[in-house]
Amino acid sequence: MTADIPPGAATPRPQAAMKDVARLARVSHQTVSRVINGSTQVRPDTRMRVLAAMRTLGYRPNSAARALVTGRTQVIGVALMEGHYFGPASALAGVEGAAERMGYAVTVANVHGTLSTRLGDAVTRLIRQGVDGVVVIAPIHGDETSLDDLAHEVPLVAVQGAPEGRFSTVVVDQTEGARLATRHLLDLGHATVWHVAGPQEWFEAQDRLKAWRAVLQEAGAEVPPHLPGDWSSQNGYKAGLLLARIPEVTAVFTANDPTALGLLRALSEQGRRVPDDVSVVGFDDIPDSENFIPPLTTVRQDFTEIGRRSVARLLDLMGRGQDAEGERSVIRPTLTVRHSTAPPRPGGTPPP
Repeated sequence: MTADIPPGAATPRPQAAMKDVARLARVSHQTVSRVINGSTQVRPDTRMRVLAAMRTLGYRPNSAARALVTGRTQVIGVALMEGHYFGPASALAGVEGAAERMGYAVTVANVHGTLSTRLGDAVTRLIRQGVDGVVVIAPIHGDETSLDDLAHEVPLVAVQGAPEGRFSTVVVDQTEGARLATRHLLDLGHATVWHVAGPQEWFEAQDRLKAWRAVLQEAGAEVPPHLPGDWSSQNGYKAGLLLARIPEVTAVFTANDPTALGLLRALSEQGRRVPDDVSVVGFDDIPDSENFIPPLTTVRQDFTEIGRRSVARLLDLMGRGQDAEGERSVIRPTLTVRHSTAPPRPGGTPPP
């Protein structure tokens, strides 16, 4: 017995079939099937046209049947470091966007704490769920040996991973970013640059600290002691209270933008104007950095490109098998100059 449709009710939209996708994308039924099954024998522009047609029609392939045929789930796993960190969260968004464009879903396993064993545990959980590949976004010192072993079980790409690992990595050139920031301040005429660092178990924080020191040494400038940090605005505020009491401080490079935000507040409270008395450069170019007071000069990382390259590399590994030695894909950062930097004031800065 068929239920009557109430008068005025919308007629249910029939579910799109593969032939409908093929017709809209102007390709064959076999080409649609190849795209759905992740075949590498499809041109990129054709793949994008088929995926666009699938989204337009709301077509959803039968994932269970596809997995039986191909041995793949069309799911990418992400091992993500737990915590409210801008970099890892932005990298995850980049991976999710790139995966969706290629017809893949994403499942996340959080890495709780900083113990190296927990990173391996997160990747192992994803492998047990049957993911087709794994992107690791946990850019801290861990057990790289265990990741090397796991990379032989499933295609694996690490974002900002250890340079000595045998697995593939996608990284932003942190050394270049720190050099851009420090060189910018020296080129403005500042005698030296102070640095509020990030936590040293993070690869990025280490690279930024080393590059800052190297640029000063190359320029023959004094290398002041760096101030340790933890990525937080609270730490930046504490560092700013200290630096505000040092008359010689005219330029500061902070390891990230939230640290710069806290520093700006502390300097303002202590009567040190930015950039008239002290120039400040951050790192990351978070969405709010252009609305700081003053708008922040900062180093920009392209997290969309991080996601695109990570997923592209993972799909490449899935198509031709894991590589023993890995490959390192490096993305160049850029310096965004705003209003928090300027030449030092003639005659130096008077004590606060």
